[in-house]
Amino acid sequence: MHTDTERCVRAVQSKDARFDGWFYTAVLTTGIYCRPSCPAVPPKPRHMVFHPSAAACQQAGFRACKRCRPDASPGSPEWNVRADLVARAMRLIADGVVDREGVTGLAARLGYSTRQIERQLLAELGAGPLALARAQRARTARLLVETTDLPMADVAFAAGFSSVRAFNDTVREVFALSPSELRTRAPKHAAAGAPGVIALRLPFRAPLHPDNLFGHLAATAVPGVEEWREGSYRRTLRLPYGHGIVALSPRPDHIACRLALSDHRDLTVAISRCRRLLDLDADPVAVDEQLRADPALAPLVDKAPGRRLPRTVDEAEFAVRAVLGQQVSTAAARTHAARLVIAHGTPVDDPEGGLTHLFPAPEELAALDPDALAMPRTRRTTLTTLVRRLADGDLRLGADSDWPKTRAALLALPGFGPWTADVIAMRALGDPDAFLPTDLGVRRAAHALGLPSTPAALTTRAAAWRPWRAYAVQYLWATDSHPVNVLPT
Repeated sequence: MHTDTERCVRAVQSKDARFDGWFYTAVLTTGIYCRPSCPAVPPKPRHMVFHPSAAACQQAGFRACKRCRPDASPGSPEWNVRADLVARAMRLIADGVVDREGVTGLAARLGYSTRQIERQLLAELGAGPLALARAQRARTARLLVETTDLPMADVAFAAGFSSVRAFNDTVREVFALSPSELRTRAPKHAAAGAPGVIALRLPFRAPLHPDNLFGHLAATAVPGVEEWREGSYRRTLRLPYGHGIVALSPRPDHIACRLALSDHRDLTVAISRCRRLLDLDADPVAVDEQLRADPALAPLVDKAPGRRLPRTVDEAEFAVRAVLGQQVSTAAARTHAARLVIAHGTPVDDPEGGLTHLFPAPEELAALDPDALAMPRTRRTTLTTLVRRLADGDLRLGADSDWPKTRAALLALPGFGPWTADVIAMRALGDPDAFLPTDLGVRRAAHALGLPSTPAALTTRAAAWRPWRAYAVQYLWATDSHPVNVLPT
């Protein structure tokens, strides 16, 4: 979008928050860059230049605006919609792969050369993977500086910097303030409420309807791993350097997030996975506009605009849980999952009580005794085959997954039908166009709305909803009185 100068100027002059994260405005006269909704008086159009990423602005020599804080804007919704190389690379960079494995590790995961990745990222985002990762490190450093009392040296390494000097230089260059000055200027409410807890606000594009989002997570919560407590969804997190516990609470203009991490180097990854879990980088206006064009869906969209896709923080975990949930009730699926957690999960300490384990990784389930599973033999075979393929690395589920190829690989497994493959594509891989025409709840809702209820006919009708069919499923599911559609009290 940053190449459409006229459209960008209109967005800046109208302070349209919908475009935050789509592009950034660099002001030639002041040397700063802003989000489109910056509350300051807009500069004259001839003084504006537009960049597709914060990293591109930084590479061009601009520093972040202290008023609108463009580093805290929602991410571009493009990376949720697309499945091409650039989108997959951006999802991996957000997950901290460049900091942990370098550009060569990023290239190895994507199956391309480092030169090809550099070229495509530069062409579309104006910055290569190292610059994009550096911008992310700066954003993480600011969060740690403002929301914790950690010594600056600890902040530097937790944010992913290789030295304190690089940390100081980057913070000064990006924010035009030293780390100490950032901490002094931090708002008082940014302080964490308990020792060792990082409290922050996760921004999103309005509107956001939280009922089905948090209702789904709470109603399907696995005891010991997840819970709903005092208005917050809490769960344990398996992270690259350790583990964490997160509490997420819906607020009118943000998601309140409290993180307790065993290793602060996991902060960037934890935030990225929480944002994916709640689908916070979605563009609800674009989604709802297209779905509203169908007369059958329009009343559902108008009643509760801004529905999101409840996703996952661990793709392999969700795949296992999807198999456990085949042809059984929500309560039975939770029971099966809880038994696996108790038998194979890693214990963790929760100061608030309630959470006891990490969900077992595929490697921990590889030695699973099929006879110990209280389920039909065919489903036992499905589960053990899935776990073995995940543990061996023959099947990879992650932010870098190629959606069509991964769906085909899932369908090749014994016991995997279209429903299981598509629900994994929708909630684990994040495909916004995944569709469940055979789902009983979808078919019931379609029939009640006068839509075709047979899978083939419904798929044909749903072609008009593309590429947002997964969001259409959320609106259809919401017509039922099931607990997944109700925000817990």
